Amino acid sequence: MANHDAKPPLADPDQGSEFDGARPWEQLRGLLRGGDQEGLIDLWESLRSSQVVRTWFRLSDEEQVQLLRALPSDAAAELIEDVPESYAADLLEDIPPEQAASIIGELNSQDAADLLREVNEEDLEGILSFMDDEDAADARQLISLDPDTAGGLMSTEFIAVRGTSKAGDVIAQLAAADNDEPLYTVQSIYVTRPSGILRGRVKLSNIAFVEPTQQLGELIEPVDTVRQDDDLIALSDFFEEHDQVVVPVVDFKNRLVGVLRRRIFYEALAEREQEDNLKRQGIVGGEELRSMPVFVRSGRRLSWLSVNIFLNLMAASVIAMYQDTLQAVIALAVFLPIVSDMSGCSGNQAVAVSMRELTLGILRPVDVARVWLQEVSVGVLNGLALGTLIACAAWLWKGELWLGAVIGLALALNTVVAVSLGGTLPLILKSLKVDPAIASGPILTTVTDMCGFFFVLSFASLALAA
Repeated sequence: MANHDAKPPLADPDQGSEFDGARPWEQLRGLLRGGDQEGLIDLWESLRSSQVVRTWFRLSDEEQVQLLRALPSDAAAELIEDVPESYAADLLEDIPPEQAASIIGELNSQDAADLLREVNEEDLEGILSFMDDEDAADARQLISLDPDTAGGLMSTEFIAVRGTSKAGDVIAQLAAADNDEPLYTVQSIYVTRPSGILRGRVKLSNIAFVEPTQQLGELIEPVDTVRQDDDLIALSDFFEEHDQVVVPVVDFKNRLVGVLRRRIFYEALAEREQEDNLKRQGIVGGEELRSMPVFVRSGRRLSWLSVNIFLNLMAASVIAMYQDTLQAVIALAVFLPIVSDMSGCSGNQAVAVSMRELTLGILRPVDVARVWLQEVSVGVLNGLALGTLIACAAWLWKGELWLGAVIGLALALNTVVAVSLGGTLPLILKSLKVDPAIASGPILTTVTDMCGFFFVLSFASLALAA
């Protein structure tokens, strides 16, 4: 007998529904219009994790808000974790604060803090007012910390006990805890004084094999820590020297305030580099998604592209000054873009190194002179090597020794200029409170083009006049 109450088969994320051929986002629209919340949740939970974000961004802004409101808090939290933080913050601002607080409550403290940093102040206070007092206090503390420090990256989920605690009591406490607690929170039990000062840790594996009445203070082993205000370079040094998956974070009084996972640190480092790379490509404002309004995306890109028009006109004006030289030796036109491009590549390498060292805290703006001396050394060596190669190529192609000398010397000098500028420009811009990730690229390109054209054409003019 047919089961008339059975639900139709759910859509495959790629192929769509077996009963109407609709893709999942099309089915979601239908369920939203029909107000079928149960079917909506069933369909959403049937999607593979790799397809959730793709399906989500096929919905309109209004449909996304409707769906977010319809999903249970745990499912909504999983979605929030998968989309960019700035985008997720906008979503939280579009739903009631009590629901946003419920979703935040499903996230670990570090993810919640990262997300709440992106929420505007008015909505933030509304969300915090609906959170548990202890969770809200933890969130306020984490939000106030620099996100590029151990404190800004740490989680407050950890287990800390007194040295007088007995092994059996700790095991019972763990058994009664929420099964959803991440594994890293129970692998090490931290032993603290009543003031919160960290004494050391006890591994869970050690607790399991002792008498239930044994006190943890007798099992303590030392543990390396990081300070709450340690920056990315200090953290990078720590994780290179210590093979710890999780490290306790302490304040200036050595009180335990959180734990930092190695994976979270490296993810944060990669995210900073990705943001800087987007800025270097002229995507002002960091992340860009094609689901954003067209005018917003256009404005972000045009902000530096329009400036580049004027910068390129300046570079082109150098060529206009030497039209007679170009007409006399047309081969120079072939080498002009090679000289400017090769120099630009050398300069961009220097920019990348300086940007990374700025991010890690290795460099400060006051290090300009030291960086310049270091880059000049590299620039001279690379300039001589590259200049010799292109000089030989020009000589063999045209059989003109003077042409090879002109091109080779121009490339060598321009390489020195490019790496000098590329290494120091981010530091100079940083001291002027200008974002070096955005401004370094266009300025470097313009200057290396202008200098490259000038060197080639002026040297050629002198050679022709001799």
